[in-house]
Amino acid sequence: MLPSDQPGEARAHGPILSEPGSLLEHVAVAVFGMDGEGRVCYWGPGAQGLFGHAAAEILTRPAALLFPPSGSDGDDPRSGPGPAARFAERGRALGYWRVRLPVLHRDGSVFDCGFRVFPVTGTAGGSVVMGLVSRSDELDRVKANLAFLDALFETCPIGLVMLDEDLRYVHVNQALADMDGIPAPDHLGRAATEIMITSDGGEFARMLRAVADGGTPLVDTLVGLRTPGHPDRDQVRSFSLFPLSRAVGTRSGVGGLVVDVTDRERALLEATAARRRLDLLDRAAARIGTTLDVDTTARELVDVAVPEFCDGSVVELVEWMDPTEAFDPRLPLFTRRIAARATLSRPAVEQLEGLERVKYPPGSSIHRMFATGRPICVPVDEDFTTRTIAHAERARVILDSGLVSILIAPLVARGTVQGIAMFGRSADRPAFTEQDLSLAGELASRAALCLDNARLYSQVQDIALTLQRALLPDALQPGPHLTVAHRYLPGSRVTEVGGDWYDVIGLPGDRVALVVGDVMGHGVPAAASMGRLRITAEALARHGPEPHDLLTELDLCARESGIELATCLYVAYDPHTGDARISAAGHPPLLVRHPDGTVDTLADAMGVPLGVGGVPFRTMRTHLPDGAVLALYTDGLIEARGRDIDTGLAALRAELGRAEGSLEEMADRILTAMLPAAPTDDTVLVLARIHGVTPPPNS
Repeated sequence: MLPSDQPGEARAHGPILSEPGSLLEHVAVAVFGMDGEGRVCYWGPGAQGLFGHAAAEILTRPAALLFPPSGSDGDDPRSGPGPAARFAERGRALGYWRVRLPVLHRDGSVFDCGFRVFPVTGTAGGSVVMGLVSRSDELDRVKANLAFLDALFETCPIGLVMLDEDLRYVHVNQALADMDGIPAPDHLGRAATEIMITSDGGEFARMLRAVADGGTPLVDTLVGLRTPGHPDRDQVRSFSLFPLSRAVGTRSGVGGLVVDVTDRERALLEATAARRRLDLLDRAAARIGTTLDVDTTARELVDVAVPEFCDGSVVELVEWMDPTEAFDPRLPLFTRRIAARATLSRPAVEQLEGLERVKYPPGSSIHRMFATGRPICVPVDEDFTTRTIAHAERARVILDSGLVSILIAPLVARGTVQGIAMFGRSADRPAFTEQDLSLAGELASRAALCLDNARLYSQVQDIALTLQRALLPDALQPGPHLTVAHRYLPGSRVTEVGGDWYDVIGLPGDRVALVVGDVMGHGVPAAASMGRLRITAEALARHGPEPHDLLTELDLCARESGIELATCLYVAYDPHTGDARISAAGHPPLLVRHPDGTVDTLADAMGVPLGVGGVPFRTMRTHLPDGAVLALYTDGLIEARGRDIDTGLAALRAELGRAEGSLEEMADRILTAMLPAAPTDDTVLVLARIHGVTPPPNS
């Protein structure tokens, strides 16, 4: 708000100070105004403290009272033109004027001040010349302090840092930038813990926060760390930290002095390196082997190793020429590369990631490693490439990649050699140490065990799937009055093969039995239990019992065989009458699609699962019209993560109602619509279309 043309004073008479906590906080600023007649018309904050006059005794009086008489013209400061008049004229003429002038205190003393002078138009249209005044000696002191700080930040050999309240860089000097290996401008705005990376569980960050929150300053506190600019160099630094005072409109922070004492604190450095290796092993234990998939496990190993431990890594599985014989160093060795990662040049990365099958000639470093059975470290030179890399072009790419050493470790688990893991470092990193060889051996051992688990799991999966398919019917016999389409889809390799099964059994008199079941569990035991129930159901069905009697016998078989839980849906159909008898043991209900597209859910015959015992089963009867389509299925089709079984059943009813074409086309469309890309459970779907049915009596 502009001052008015009427004489007045500011509400506060104390000096205007700069923001507390800054270098200018003790510099008083006085504000006053002169009207067109050279009189004091505004006496603002700080004016009385600087000039000694109270507002009541100076307002409306000549501004010449504030200046000593001119030494050149001898003017009386109490009358006539003088410094005050020239002060006003220059301010109006220049619009903004910076100048140093002597001022006269009420007690008669004279001292120099710095002025900022500018004209202001008042509310009544008059022109007022405003002056902002500070003592010159105080301004000079502040300038000297600022010059000192600038020189300190530019030339000090000790690292200097300023962090804001969020512990982000505000200012660093060149000495600290050199320590970090990162240009000073690239620090600004980044979190301190993003540049100074520790492995102390967050203790360094908590220490910075405590100081920023106004805690006690820290002196000569030792911290082990690394920086992105020197990712392979462990450092020990001495920190002296202090809280920065809070300034108006800003937030507090931390100031500090940082000294690199790595050479002095070698023991702490070694402890930091050991802790970093343990941290890497801990992360490896958590990240390697998250799935029972060989390729995924290998990728997890190289992801753990690069870039923290090395610049490039590959994992290869060995293809023994004769698995019944021991390793023969006189024969070439063939491997299959299943994972690779590197932070090297593009040609080198393409070379590492592009190979699938690798041949190592006799006498290679790989042969030498297998001969010892322990990790070895070899330099990347002409001798290495000549002996180990069969192709000259690949050898040249590796020589030009920047790698200077490669650590080769065997992947051995349960006495079986799975393959090899290789870790390469460039000249920017220190050479591999004995501790690094031990670390690589640990990483390889953990990865090898996970790879072997994945391999064994795959074998069991293959066995279970083979058994499952062998126990399912090769060819169905629906008879002349049924057309059948059937699908069996095993779940993903993660969930193993389940105990789902189905059958279509031809019975005397053109009758047909349709059966679908599901044994709880996965793998070989579930597949074996499924086979037992399917064969028993087929044998019982040929004797023509009522469906509920057949399920009673299956329940007894399940309990005698130790099958804890299984479900089953049994449908006996007679084409001469068009009648169907249905019984279920804890299984999802039969769906019937009528020729007009409507779908019925036949759930009246629901009973308890097989293996429970003690509860009788029931049989329901229904007439099936010519052209009807029956849908028998297992819960894998309608139940999935994030979707309950009722929602899935409603979706299946909708898909069955709008499916058209042949049964094979209908089955494919239903499976595509209902199942995710990677189903988590086995799924069976059997569609049966009725034709040539005898109409019901009295129709």
